[in-house]
Amino acid sequence: MNKRINSALVSVFNKDGLEEIVKLLTKQNVKIISTGGTAEFIRKLNVPVTEVETITNFPAVFGGRVKTLQPQIFGGILNRRDNAEDQKEKAKHKIEDIDLVIVDLYPFEETLAKGGTPDEIIEKIDIGGIALIRAAAKNFNDVVVISSKNQYQVFCKKLEQGAESTLEERRRLAGEAFAVTSVYDSAICEYFQKISRATLDINSRVSLRYGENPHQKAEFIGKLEESFIQLQGKELSYNNLIDTEAAIAVVSDFKDPAFAIIKHMNACGLSVQKDIFKAYKEAYKADPVSAFGGILAANREVGGGIAKLIKKQELFVEVIIAPDFSKEALEIFKEKKNCRVLRWQNPALPEKQVRTCFTGILSQDRDTQVEKESDLKVVTKRKPTKKEIRDMLVAAVATKHLKSNAIALVKNGTLASMGCGQTSRIDALKQAIDKAKRFKFSLKGAVMSSEAFFPFPDCVELAAKNGISAAIQPGGSKNDQASIDMADKYKMAMVTTSFRHFKH
Repeated sequence: MNKRINSALVSVFNKDGLEEIVKLLTKQNVKIISTGGTAEFIRKLNVPVTEVETITNFPAVFGGRVKTLQPQIFGGILNRRDNAEDQKEKAKHKIEDIDLVIVDLYPFEETLAKGGTPDEIIEKIDIGGIALIRAAAKNFNDVVVISSKNQYQVFCKKLEQGAESTLEERRRLAGEAFAVTSVYDSAICEYFQKISRATLDINSRVSLRYGENPHQKAEFIGKLEESFIQLQGKELSYNNLIDTEAAIAVVSDFKDPAFAIIKHMNACGLSVQKDIFKAYKEAYKADPVSAFGGILAANREVGGGIAKLIKKQELFVEVIIAPDFSKEALEIFKEKKNCRVLRWQNPALPEKQVRTCFTGILSQDRDTQVEKESDLKVVTKRKPTKKEIRDMLVAAVATKHLKSNAIALVKNGTLASMGCGQTSRIDALKQAIDKAKRFKFSLKGAVMSSEAFFPFPDCVELAAKNGISAAIQPGGSKNDQASIDMADKYKMAMVTTSFRHFKH
């Protein structure tokens, strides 16, 4: 059925090619309704134009975010001309028909491609425009929708013959409109997936040799190449992947050069120094026994010096991951054919963490909190020294990435020892002290970090008796004062952070 176009809503971001359409519409006695910049453009052509505000009786608000989202506009588009009830309501509310919608969308993809800021990108997510296109396409029985400037030429030829459309034409244009909105929404969806990295590509699957144990089947769902590029070595296993993520998570929390050695998702070695070579040397010293068969991670390029030292130590390495590797380092690692060398691709890990639980899925925000000096509240009589504060901040990150209950002992930017996965905090501390003694680490002047509050003063007392000079903890126990008093007794410095880092 042919339909006469009597009124048109025109609102476009890109004005290219609009002049010809507007003049043809005027020639065909079509009433033009428009908004903001488009209305101004039309007015400069000496073409009569009705501003949307005169129909809605409401100005554009929130920086133009809301201007067409109003019943007088959408009612004009969506009312069914052959529906008696619709026509009664239209008359009652004094709604005028809109027979043609010419709208394009904010340049979201272009803004993204040009490297726009997050705020600029968000503001280029079209709301009103895409709603108008969808509304017009839905009501194609009565309304013509032009959703792309690529349609202008054909439409102009049609207008030259008269302001009428066939049902077939309207249906075709509706289909093209939904294609436009689909591509647009897909681009936005992809953007948010990339920044959150929380959505899995279920069609991309990699079978793994087995799960945590040989009798368990396993696969990785998603695209590993979004996280890293494997430069050499055997295929990655289930355990390799979870340990590697744990490793890169630790070093990513530091701005200074940091090196971590991970075993079973816990750091057995960690050091933050002025250069990455020294960081590796110090991290290895913490527990050379556990380092064997570990996952190595750096937040700086791994050079030949580190590779030579690993070779000299005859250290068996499952995985080493870093933002990059020197040519010399890669040549040396080639001698370790089974060693998996990974180039880390992303500066950040997913914002969401998910896991199965019973018959459902648990989801939570990733713990991205990294304590800074301004977060520290001194609760003891003695204030910590600058050196102690630096070590406290390293220790706080260490405990954040250890399985609870966890204690980390840090000295000179290096994890001297740790206790983790214990059912009581005092046992975690005893484990850490015992380990430090076995590897002949002096704890005099070391700092202690706990990922949760001290429920009793026993940890503080034991730490002080072993030479530990300062402690960092979240605080928040009703028994905090007992630990503070014990610290004062031994002239320890203690700070609280108000941030708990349980890791079950």
